[in-house]
Amino acid sequence: MAEFPLEPPLSKTLMTSIALGCSDEILSIVSMLSVQNVFYRPKEKSAQADAKKSKFHQPEGDHLTMLAVYQSWSQNGFSNAWCFDNFIQARAMRRAQDVRKQLITLMDRHQMDVVSCGKNLNRVLQALVAGFFTKIAVKDSQTNDYKTLVGGTVCSLHPSSALFGKAPNWILYTELVTTTKEYARDCSLIEPKWLPLMAPKYYKQADAAHMSKRKKSEKLVELVQKARQKALFFLIFCAFLCFFRSSARLQGRTAARRCSDVACFATKVLRRPTACKADDRRERLK
Repeated sequence: MAEFPLEPPLSKTLMTSIALGCSDEILSIVSMLSVQNVFYRPKEKSAQADAKKSKFHQPEGDHLTMLAVYQSWSQNGFSNAWCFDNFIQARAMRRAQDVRKQLITLMDRHQMDVVSCGKNLNRVLQALVAGFFTKIAVKDSQTNDYKTLVGGTVCSLHPSSALFGKAPNWILYTELVTTTKEYARDCSLIEPKWLPLMAPKYYKQADAAHMSKRKKSEKLVELVQKARQKALFFLIFCAFLCFFRSSARLQGRTAARRCSDVACFATKVLRRPTACKADDRRERLK
């Protein structure tokens, strides 16, 4: 995983896709996630832009929508004119293409296969679950909002999502953004049965004899305390890995500060009641 210049969830997704036989599709999705939003929406042509974007929407969600955009661009010869007609930023697409080429070069170096899953797109979603297993949310049947399994944050589908207005029961999201409320961005619908399959150390299938009626309907129980400890250790390890990788390019104090910030953020997310001592010390120094 450390060989890929990606965030740990994206690296895990890519590694899992090789075993699932969908690395070609995941390469495109990971590349698109590595750049900013490729769609643009000018105020004077907002209705046209929304109509063009909706043509790419996939019922499974935003990640397969990104895949559809990249594949359509590829089929049209990577044309700038095609991007202009569909209100897509050509520069962002070029960056995604460059990222994809770099990843393929690394995979070739390590003799990893680039294969397509064809129409079996559930494999793509399962690979995403393997990488983003801590970013799962379930719908509240009373409010139609979502609650994240890790942290219990209440959020809603972002209005720009392909799933907006459909409200699936289980979603995977890439990030939470805060404006007037918490929104989940880059969402895809998933099956809860995939969680213990793709992240067996984090989730397990529950015993029906010891479940409440609500849990019986979900058929899943989360190992909250152990899972948070393992995820905390994993994120802090990734922070130190980033420190050693960046120390060659950054001065020691700057790299150490970045490492401390990542570890501090991990602690805040996974142990929300715990204050970050590093932040407190930094505030006192100011």
